[in-house]
Amino acid sequence: MNFPLYIAKRYLFSKTGSNAINMITIIATFGVIVGSLALFIILSGFSGLRTFSYSLLDVSDPDIKITSSKGKTFLCSNEIQSLLKKNTSIQGFSKVIEERVFLEYNDKNEIAYIKGVDNNYTSISNIDAVLSLGNWLDKDQPKTAVVGNGISRKLSLGILNFGAPLTILVPKPGIGFINPKNAFYKTHLQIVGLYSGTEDFENKFVFISLSEAHKLLRYKENRVTGIEIKLKDNTEADLFSEKIQEQLGNQFKVQTKEQINEVFYKVINTENFVSYLIFTLIVIIALFNVIGAIIMMIIDKKANLKTLYNLGASIKEIKRVFIIQGFLLTFIGMLIGLSLGTALVYYQIFSGKFKITQNLPYPVEFKFSNLFIVIFTITILGFIASKIASSRISKEFIEA
Repeated sequence: MNFPLYIAKRYLFSKTGSNAINMITIIATFGVIVGSLALFIILSGFSGLRTFSYSLLDVSDPDIKITSSKGKTFLCSNEIQSLLKKNTSIQGFSKVIEERVFLEYNDKNEIAYIKGVDNNYTSISNIDAVLSLGNWLDKDQPKTAVVGNGISRKLSLGILNFGAPLTILVPKPGIGFINPKNAFYKTHLQIVGLYSGTEDFENKFVFISLSEAHKLLRYKENRVTGIEIKLKDNTEADLFSEKIQEQLGNQFKVQTKEQINEVFYKVINTENFVSYLIFTLIVIIALFNVIGAIIMMIIDKKANLKTLYNLGASIKEIKRVFIIQGFLLTFIGMLIGLSLGTALVYYQIFSGKFKITQNLPYPVEFKFSNLFIVIFTITILGFIASKIASSRISKEFIEA
């Protein structure tokens, strides 16, 4: 057995003559346990939040969105549709029309967006899976709409209120004098469903059929504001967007979900990184106890160290004894902390005991990458702490 490792294990697992040193060692180990436990749970919590947030974006945004780089609308020609249909990376696509509108219901009004969608839209988005009340649009039911819970609350709007339809108004395009009595295109729709999602999403859209949007806005056939695409493998979204951009040309703008929600992704990743730094700082503070415990152990074992030195052990080997001891102390504490953390994470996954709201468990996710991050962080910091503590050992110290 390696000589420094053998001595380090003996020192670590044997009681010292001072109860104070034993207590400091226990406190140091406990600090490492709590630090590694907290760091792993925080990383698992942010992984769960990231996955949960991205799942909400799966409803509100497609994998790829094609819009016009000049102007609001473009003609979705047969050539474009044929190009998309032939692409084997595409699972499906849907033509959409988005426009800012005024909403009126009884004596209340609100500004929102209509989103005209075709029959393929539910294969692009999971919007029909997040309906909190009612049903999705049916092609056999004209003059219907689905609104977000946020819009519903603001307008005190329910579903199937056949006596009081929702009025949607769009300013007429043009220049010059506008007759205020006839300044809007207008339609009246019955609400058949309410959807849930992020706060912005719930307050933004009124979903209507694509044909109804064409009628309201007086658009010609195949005139749209966007084409939304679902990929068979969304991990290839960046590569796909570059290829389709080359094929369509500069008159179109092709964006991935990450590009559409660039700020959102940056905020999520920044919060995760900042939280990692904060809890790493807590771990560093906890490792000061490890430094203190090793220094106290060095002082307590000074006579033994002198004996080892006289027997031929070098200063470097004696330092290595306490580097290994500190590393083992940190490693054991880390293993206990990660074991407890893993148990707590799986407990939350299966039981949902801790909740954000009454019906929404706090999302957590077990990922091996988080496990490796904690192991790497604690191991490196533990080694540095042990190195700092062992630097006290010198020939003068031993012989004094």
